[in-house]
Amino acid sequence: MSDTYLVGYDGSKSAKRAVDFAAARANQAGATIHIVNILEWSPYSFYSAEELAQRKKARTNEVKRAREVVDPVVAELVGRGLTVTSDVQHGHPAELLCKIASQVDATQIVIGRSGDGVLAQRLLGSLAISLAQVAPVPLTIVP
Repeated sequence: MSDTYLVGYDGSKSAKRAVDFAAARANQAGATIHIVNILEWSPYSFYSAEELAQRKKARTNEVKRAREVVDPVVAELVGRGLTVTSDVQHGHPAELLCKIASQVDATQIVIGRSGDGVLAQRLLGSLAISLAQVAPVPLTIVP
């Protein structure tokens, strides 16, 4: 059984650094990379039938746009000889990353530190803080 590294990816520079970090480790270990893009989406609202139809269309469009972000990175890594899978889901990022980590039997979660500005470099993002508290497997936060 090989290791699986779960990587949270949103197209940002810090997320790309997380992918590159995981790819280097996966290459050395013969591990699989599972790239996940989580689209924040609250299920807790009341909507009319028309609003529900619009919401469903919006969700479909968001998944399509997220695939346009994730698929090129997957193709790049596959082109480098790595085994890569991916997923796009709606929900709370920390909760879903933990759930997916269990589903794919991940041995590690890798995320990028949020933001590239001076203040952001001094602080961790809310996802990193949440995952540091609840992650079911070791968490690597890439600067």
